[in-house]
Amino acid sequence: MCHSATATPATDLPRGLAARTLRSTTLILALALLLPAAGCAAATPAPGAPAPADSDAAATASEPGEASPRAGDADAPAPALDQGRDGLHRQRPEIPADRPLRAAFLVIDGVYNTELMAPYDIFHHTPFHTDPAPGIEVFTVSPDGEPIVTFEGLTLVPHHSFADAPAADILVVASAEGSMGADLENEEMIAWVRKAGREARWVVSLCDGAFVLAEAGLLDDHAATTFPKDYDAFAQRFPGVDLRINVSFVHDDKLLTSQGGVRSYDVAMYMVDLLYGEEVARRVGSGLLIPWPMNRDLHPPYTVVIDPQPVED
Repeated sequence: MCHSATATPATDLPRGLAARTLRSTTLILALALLLPAAGCAAATPAPGAPAPADSDAAATASEPGEASPRAGDADAPAPALDQGRDGLHRQRPEIPADRPLRAAFLVIDGVYNTELMAPYDIFHHTPFHTDPAPGIEVFTVSPDGEPIVTFEGLTLVPHHSFADAPAADILVVASAEGSMGADLENEEMIAWVRKAGREARWVVSLCDGAFVLAEAGLLDDHAATTFPKDYDAFAQRFPGVDLRINVSFVHDDKLLTSQGGVRSYDVAMYMVDLLYGEEVARRVGSGLLIPWPMNRDLHPPYTVVIDPQPVED
């Protein structure tokens, strides 16, 4: 918000100071007339900095379906995606009318709070805004159903174990402390993720949760992304995955992979929009003070390759 200065009346000041104040006030008024044309707090690009894109260009650059850089590229963008598969995100998939969608969240020791709770929070709020559709029912699953401790020290009591977890429409795999190491050697966990992921209609990973999905073979021959600092490690370990970089998230078929961190909210809000429409997503976001649709000037772009089971609205 712009604030205008209020000058001290010149009559209350010494003559010399009053004259200077009058000149300053005149200058302030002149600037006030000019500022609305320039916009509030308009920044001047530093020498050598690229000129800001106009609104149309910015929207185009951030549109889903635009090619995103691939790991290994230098400065050139990736070739355009298959145009015959773009734009399907605008067609909502069919969802059950008589029951909620079930979202299973894998929880293990060392899971990171943000990547776990961002999508959990978003999905949990959907039933309050999707009437007459039932919304999304969320639940947590740990290997043995016993309490787990997050990386930040919170103790969580899961709803289910691998043995008794119900079938999930949405599988969510958040990043954990061991996602790039010990967790990939946990054969029981990888086997469960593989089975649950194959049976789910959508699979979502946050941050290095993409390593777990890739280890389970769910990302083979698909586009995906992960935490930016781990691009190289991911590309080396999983050369069969089409790694996309510098994007908030990637949606390829039934797979949605996110950079993680605060960007975990982006992919969750996108899923709500995909499933229930922009107005429901806007209402969910409003209750959490998350603007929707995303401000494309403040968020990195995202990539949509193809959507699951597209149908006409």
